[in-house]
Amino acid sequence: MLFSNADLKKLILPLFLEQLLLMLVGLADIFIISFVGEASVSGVSLVNSFNTIFLFLFTALASGGAVVISQYIGRNEKEMADRASSQLLIISILFSMTCSILILLFNESLMHLMFGQVEDAVMEACVVYLKILAYSYPFIAIYNTGAAVYRSFGNTHTTMVVSIAANLINVAGNLIGVFVLHAGVAGVAYPSLISYIFSAAVITVLCFSKSNPIQYQIQNILKWDGHMQKRMLSIAIPNGIESGIFQFVKVALSSIVALFGTYQIAANGIAQSIWSVASLSCVAMGPVYITVIGQCMGAQETEQAEFYFKKLMRITLLLSAVWNGLIFLATPILMQFYTLTEETKQLTILLVLIHNLFNAIAYPFADPLGKGLRAAGDVKFTTVISLFTTIGIRLVFFYIFGIGLNMGVIGIAFAMCLDWTIRGIIYWLRLKSNQWKNYQVI
Repeated sequence: MLFSNADLKKLILPLFLEQLLLMLVGLADIFIISFVGEASVSGVSLVNSFNTIFLFLFTALASGGAVVISQYIGRNEKEMADRASSQLLIISILFSMTCSILILLFNESLMHLMFGQVEDAVMEACVVYLKILAYSYPFIAIYNTGAAVYRSFGNTHTTMVVSIAANLINVAGNLIGVFVLHAGVAGVAYPSLISYIFSAAVITVLCFSKSNPIQYQIQNILKWDGHMQKRMLSIAIPNGIESGIFQFVKVALSSIVALFGTYQIAANGIAQSIWSVASLSCVAMGPVYITVIGQCMGAQETEQAEFYFKKLMRITLLLSAVWNGLIFLATPILMQFYTLTEETKQLTILLVLIHNLFNAIAYPFADPLGKGLRAAGDVKFTTVISLFTTIGIRLVFFYIFGIGLNMGVIGIAFAMCLDWTIRGIIYWLRLKSNQWKNYQVI
């Protein structure tokens, strides 16, 4: 076997802890900013939903590179893996800088376009928060690239340590910015920027280390390799389109949520922060699928890949059930620390209950399994299915549940869960069909 139980443990546990810390930062931002007021909470939550479009695009690009790197590692082609990692850094920097410039130029127009119906105080918080975060895009992309390289050769401990340090910087900065400097929304935005700069710098230096089995090389960074870029982008572009449309739909829904009133905006924003923590078991397993399935397929061990698909799915379902249950039990306790109305707290708890039930059962099939299929090269099918369920199921049924049946933000939750359920069933049937074995990335 390519991966023993000990190997899988070394992959999964650091990734789980890293994702936990990363998502707790988002929760900390919302929690600390709640002491400023509900308008600030609403502004930060709306921008976070919009900002996630770019975060997912950067992740999609890094994941596309990780699939190629993992398959080269599976073939024991170190030189090609080095070249792929260096080329991934180039394209990540160029793409993220373009996104950053566009947001800095058009941030106010975008906020008014997406959330023009919100109160003036909420809009002001949106604009301030987005302007600052736009500067962080290149650093987020650079860190994602370095982390993808490390995960490709099975080292998730290093990225966990870097993440811990960056998150400590962020949380300490949040406390200082809000309670010492009284900087409001800017008090949580600038610490995030500083932490991203730190993590990008550290991971990049580490990726040049000659002690690593795969590393950045100056000569490969300074030379554009169109053939290698094409291989990575053949996976990254469908992933990016899928992620971009997925997040755009979420933002579009958020713009409609803005019409439901401040308390529903606040409850939905806080619930989404808790959802992000609840989903981390599946989020953490995604890179594990990419590394394990990618290396198996690179080594042309399709039977091993099928074995690990089933094994990783069992692990994902167990982790997800336990973790989602714990998060829901902790939610009423957590709500006691928020300075919000009782109506907002009760709605938040209900939203978390709906989400966590389906996150434990359906999301393991809808997300990490899909990443495994992409790592095997089955990119077009997974992309088409994801787009279909995102637009044809989530968006359509939000209008039916949220507006037609007047369910408000609860309608968003039910539409999202229906999306996961249908997508997960289709992915599972695809895995059972064995058609994914017929694809080749390199």
